[in-house]
Amino acid sequence: MGPQAPSATPMASPPDSPYDVTPASAATEFGATGGAGWSATEAPTTAELLSQLGEDRLWLLRQLDSGRWSQWRLDLAALERELGQLIDQAGERL
Repeated sequence: MGPQAPSATPMASPPDSPYDVTPASAATEFGATGGAGWSATEAPTTAELLSQLGEDRLWLLRQLDSGRWSQWRLDLAALERELGQLIDQAGERL
């Protein structure tokens, strides 16, 4: 038999893995359900996108503060700070 093609559905990580977000929870945790209820025909406003980015930034900060992804904490904290600055600058330009 030859090599198998990769599965179309993502596999959940082992329970002790640092990647312990399952596909079902990823949609909820990462806002993949449409954020504030946006549909494909209704594009969110810039203010709504900035608000969602702010909420996502806070989620990331809470995850880091709880000790998640400790091996990448410094890098993720730096990205979180940069994201906060970007959101603030974009908000000022509105």
